[in-house]
Amino acid sequence: MKFNLTVLPGDGVGPEVTAEAIKVLEAVGRKYGHDFELDYGLVGGIAIDQEGTALSAATLKQCQQGNAVLLGAVGGPKWDDPQAKVRPEDGLLALRKGLGLFANLRPVKVFPQLADQTNLKPEVVRGVDFIFVRELTGGLYFGRPKRRWATSRGRRAVDSMSYSEQEIERIVRVGFELARLRQKKLVSVDKANVLESSRLWRQVAGEVARDYPDVSLEHMLVDACAMRLIQNPRYLDVLVTENTFGDILTDEASMLAGSMGMLPSASLAGVPREGTAIFGLYEPIHGSAPRRAGQDISNPIATILSAAMLLRYSLGLAKEAAAVEAAVDGVLEAGYRTYDIMAESMRKVGTKQMGDLVAARV
Repeated sequence: MKFNLTVLPGDGVGPEVTAEAIKVLEAVGRKYGHDFELDYGLVGGIAIDQEGTALSAATLKQCQQGNAVLLGAVGGPKWDDPQAKVRPEDGLLALRKGLGLFANLRPVKVFPQLADQTNLKPEVVRGVDFIFVRELTGGLYFGRPKRRWATSRGRRAVDSMSYSEQEIERIVRVGFELARLRQKKLVSVDKANVLESSRLWRQVAGEVARDYPDVSLEHMLVDACAMRLIQNPRYLDVLVTENTFGDILTDEASMLAGSMGMLPSASLAGVPREGTAIFGLYEPIHGSAPRRAGQDISNPIATILSAAMLLRYSLGLAKEAAAVEAAVDGVLEAGYRTYDIMAESMRKVGTKQMGDLVAARV
């Protein structure tokens, strides 16, 4: 089968880790008879430098015409000026809005080989396997008014958290659909004891639950969820949350896996259901790590696992996705590690060699 993929390597280590994910996808293509046609574009800091904008209209159109998008990372000190009118992150927000990517999936799985590599006790993290569903196009990041200004008494700024019933309903439904494919247990995260938007969130989640009598729904305050992630993460299976809460909680959860270099993500434009293909954008949850760029040391596994999610959700290739995930597991079992997950008696490898090892096992 032939598929058209848009590749946006981005900034910092983005091009390096993306290259290894492409290497693995090409191995999948050879083994299973698929043709992945790659169309490259610019986003983030490099787009600002070369095109004057973090995401050009041409690149957005290019993304819209493919089956899926694979993204590296954006940003870096070069563009990190609070006064700048255009920032690399503007490209990400424009992609999410322009492509209708309202559902961000972030699986958190602790590979058994890495259970001793985190800051928590192995008995706490061993067997952890849950997934966050984060709303991606609403809330504080997009709400209006959003501005800063000077007054006679000093500077002020405002951001607005705003959600409609429709925005909440569609993201909560994504959570229920995923829960049906897993342990049929959904936790909805909010701050309903303080925020009006969270009270609406909780009400709508309860209404959607009527369509899923086979799934248990639990409401959990965001601060309690933050504690539960550390105290008993194995309790969790599928969590659905608004934009800002999800951004913070998923970074916290990444430490359960030992490194942000281990965690992939998918941003989808629809509700995932078994047997369907949905347009999406796929990227590691880590940033551009500019200090490590060009050194061949960054962990490409998060990007490779993001490519596996691309195969599963946007191309409908579940068997191929499972093969990539099994290949990663096999490489870790064989004792290969990048610097961020290195342990005594393991074999340290760089970005390119890790990609080679995973591709060879597909």
